[in-house]
Amino acid sequence: MLGTSLLGRLRRRDPGDAILRRAARLTLVASVVFYGCRYGAGSSTLATYGLFGTIAAGSFAQLPGPAPQRARILLLSLPAVWALITVGSLLAWSTWAAAGGMLVIGFVVAFAGVGNPRLVGLASAFQLFYILASFPPYQPGTLPERLGGVTLAVVLLAVAEVFLWPDPVPVSYRQRLAAAADGVAAFLDIAAESLTGPSAAAGGRDTRRERAYDVVAAIELSRNPPAWAPTAAGAQDRALRICAAALREVLAEADRLAADAPPEPIPDLAAGRLLRSCADTTRAAGRSLSPGAPAVDPSDLDVAVGRAEAAYPVGAGDVRAAPDVPRLCRDVTALALADQVRVFAVGCRVATGARLDGGDASSGLFEYARHSPWALYWWQFRSHLAPRSAHLHSSLRLAVALAIARVAAGVLQLTHGFWVLLATLTVLRTSAVDTRTALRPAVLGTIVGAVVSGGVMVVVDEPIVYAVVLPITLLLAFGLGRLLGPVWQQALFTVLLTVVFAQLSPEGWRLAEARLVDVLLGAVIGVLAGVAMWPRGAGHDLRHNATRYLEASADAVDQTVQAMLGDAPPPEGALDRVRRRMVLIDSSYCQYHSERHDPRRQRVNWDAVLSTGHHVVPGAESLLRRNPPGCLAGWPEAAALLRDSAGRLRSAYETLADEVAHGRTSGRAPVPTTCVDQLDRIRPLLGGADRQSVRHLVEVDRWLAGLADILSRIHPSAADGSAGHRRRP
Repeated sequence: MLGTSLLGRLRRRDPGDAILRRAARLTLVASVVFYGCRYGAGSSTLATYGLFGTIAAGSFAQLPGPAPQRARILLLSLPAVWALITVGSLLAWSTWAAAGGMLVIGFVVAFAGVGNPRLVGLASAFQLFYILASFPPYQPGTLPERLGGVTLAVVLLAVAEVFLWPDPVPVSYRQRLAAAADGVAAFLDIAAESLTGPSAAAGGRDTRRERAYDVVAAIELSRNPPAWAPTAAGAQDRALRICAAALREVLAEADRLAADAPPEPIPDLAAGRLLRSCADTTRAAGRSLSPGAPAVDPSDLDVAVGRAEAAYPVGAGDVRAAPDVPRLCRDVTALALADQVRVFAVGCRVATGARLDGGDASSGLFEYARHSPWALYWWQFRSHLAPRSAHLHSSLRLAVALAIARVAAGVLQLTHGFWVLLATLTVLRTSAVDTRTALRPAVLGTIVGAVVSGGVMVVVDEPIVYAVVLPITLLLAFGLGRLLGPVWQQALFTVLLTVVFAQLSPEGWRLAEARLVDVLLGAVIGVLAGVAMWPRGAGHDLRHNATRYLEASADAVDQTVQAMLGDAPPPEGALDRVRRRMVLIDSSYCQYHSERHDPRRQRVNWDAVLSTGHHVVPGAESLLRRNPPGCLAGWPEAAALLRDSAGRLRSAYETLADEVAHGRTSGRAPVPTTCVDQLDRIRPLLGGADRQSVRHLVEVDRWLAGLADILSRIHPSAADGSAGHRRRP
């Protein structure tokens, strides 16, 4: 019964047997490489680099995608692996030269994840290749054997990834985005019906709304594994992020329209027809993300938008006639929704590699897609060479810690000094809290493993015994150890290293002693570095970057309103500052979700905070396209009203920035979301103005009201950070 219960717990921790399959592949490849090199070719160097190449590429490297993609990444990484081993071998003649190389390579490899966070999965493996080669003995003549062993290991591992028990392909981010588009399109259909026939659509509206919020919540970056989330600097990943933000805005606008359904049917309502076209375009754009599907064509949506603009109701023919305020608001909301649908459609085209036409009205949002990938990566690197970049902090911390560990191992002349750096790499995290958390299992597991290994080596002194049990220890270390937890994993890994080195250079029980001393030294260095250098991790940087991000958003909103009133030029500079701030907060946000968080600190709905900029930038650009700068000049009543609204919004941004920085809970009341409530205060201004000015005023005020509505739902909360992912009507 005990065995059955333990097996059941292990199966629950490994759904689909992914960990066991990976452990079996790694065990088979490592055994073949080690036995073939050590006993077949008779070379300890080949065996060492072949075995550690297999472990580094198969265990320390966390690669995204299906098996063929992972195999391709492994093979493409070989030139970098060769370069790292070559440099490490040539610098091994001096402790200080090797430590200097460790400082540079440690930083470069870690900071490379800025351009493509998926490279973070290869960073630890790359650092291990340099670490192993940079230790004595200094034997440049063995470089061909070193490169040969690693190459054999990586090639065999790539083949095994494809042909030996391949993992089931998980749901990709593109598939989640396509499902979200389908759910939002279904809700748009019912929202259109609620405008033209409220009673007929009432039955299924709540069900479709619920499903739409569920599928849109699934595309939040925090709910997707870092290896699968679109966080790279390339054009396609950036387009997917824009698509996700646009889809959230489409859903929010559709929810407002559905909540403002007229009491009586309006069969010829332009907003209803436009919503149906938006639903069709959203559905088609989502399906275009599937492999082999045709690219979406937004031309039908453009025609529908043109018809809706032509039918825009302002009055009943007489300029002094009282406008139909609810209908006016519904139409402008539908047009704002259509703008976001078009952004989503164009984003899907960019994400699938389609080229943009020169006359594309939304191409300003995707100007980056016209640049080369190298230019995009350079902009990403340049943006993170900033004092508050979480990536810069973590890269410097890791590089300095590894360099210090290399100096300590060389000065103390430790026989297996690379274990010191391996321990530092294992313990060191992006925050002091995480580093302390990783310290205990690393030390406790090593002590347990060293005691067991030392006892075994005192009793067993025959290398053939260790050769026989090598596959078993590999399977236990990378299979059972991962399932049982960090302490077991570290203990079994220590036993594995003892079994390996008992065959390479027998030292008896002192090998276990050396392992324990090296790990303790590396752990101490990792803890000191984690405490001394930016110990608060990405959380502190995230709050600081969020504050500047919100301040930049407030400036962009204020300057957009001033441009509409003719008091300032178009706010291109302000919008560009929001985009630059967005790069830093995105990076801090991704790293923040990989850390442990202080339970005493109030949480912030970071997904909602990030959405503010995504709403400000595309919204302002759409507003400026439809309403030229200076369109409300000469209307003092409207100017006073909009300045008051912009001032209140700036104050709300500043209050939120202060809350985010200090974690104080807001007592702000929600802003009404119905069209009548939002436009009731401008109703007295509408009767005596011309149609175009009324239209401009309604659009600007509706945009400001939408921003205020978003801010009302963002505040620190003592509840779990996942709270507030979905807005419930």
